[in-house]
Amino acid sequence: MKNPIDNLNKVFDSRIRLGVMSVLLVNEEINFNDLKDLLQLTDGNLASHLSHLEENGFIKVRKGFIGRKTNTTYSITKAGEKAFKDHLAGLENMIKSIK
Repeated sequence: MKNPIDNLNKVFDSRIRLGVMSVLLVNEEINFNDLKDLLQLTDGNLASHLSHLEENGFIKVRKGFIGRKTNTTYSITKAGEKAFKDHLAGLENMIKSIK
């Protein structure tokens, strides 16, 4: 019998990365400050998790300016969307197997 946790992706073990991916799954893009406020995180904490997701190819980062102020936005990649949906399906299967 297949182990129910086999489909879980270790990258999404962190509740912060789980939160980031959840937000990005339902929003086309979001800027750093809105994401930080929504998840109630510090700049450094959020930045390190975003870097990890970017390194794994799960999110895209777009840097720009609004006037003279920098504006960094994040969106989910196709690979990120697939990996996260597979992870959610794995969680669902794990929960079903316990009932």
